[in-house]
Amino acid sequence: MSDSWQDDAPDNGEPDIGEPDIGEPDIGEPDDGPRPRHLLRRLAIAVLVLAIPAGGLVWLFQDDLFHPFGDARACEGSDAPLSGAFGAGGAPLPGDASDVHYYTQGGHTELSFVSSRIPAFLHTAGFVPDDASPFDESYLDDHYALGEDDTELPKGLCGTGVRGPVLTYGSTAASIMVERSPFTADRFRAPARAIVTYDAP
Repeated sequence: MSDSWQDDAPDNGEPDIGEPDIGEPDIGEPDDGPRPRHLLRRLAIAVLVLAIPAGGLVWLFQDDLFHPFGDARACEGSDAPLSGAFGAGGAPLPGDASDVHYYTQGGHTELSFVSSRIPAFLHTAGFVPDDASPFDESYLDDHYALGEDDTELPKGLCGTGVRGPVLTYGSTAASIMVERSPFTADRFRAPARAIVTYDAP
């Protein structure tokens, strides 16, 4: 008699509390259906977000990435990085040197740059004595001539060649071509391009 109220209770179609209906997942159980799809979508978005700045960095540093030794000054085919001293006297590049290019192969170097400090470089590199004028004919090499507005670019060297007329100094071990002013014989172009050719010691 005491249990009769439970038997006579109306069935409203809802499961008793604490007894999950068979066939329906418990609220606490994970639903494994669409989750892999969501993860793949999120992964694709993350890859895209990372790829955009990575592509920008590649474009920004493409000169460093696609030149020999990561040096934008190095011409294709160079087999050694540029040393820090050039020419017969082991001179550094002039402080204002620009548009620098070099080609190295088997210990031989071709170096091109533009500078307004060519006389000082000629002295420091040992092409012309300190107390001598760069336009003193006794220090010039007469074996090479380049007509006015003709250009010269040694094989392998990239960039822009020197424009004639040029003055040349040095010997077979180390030599330099410098653009002379087309208006006067005792001045260089301002600034002037020089091409230094030398062999590693």
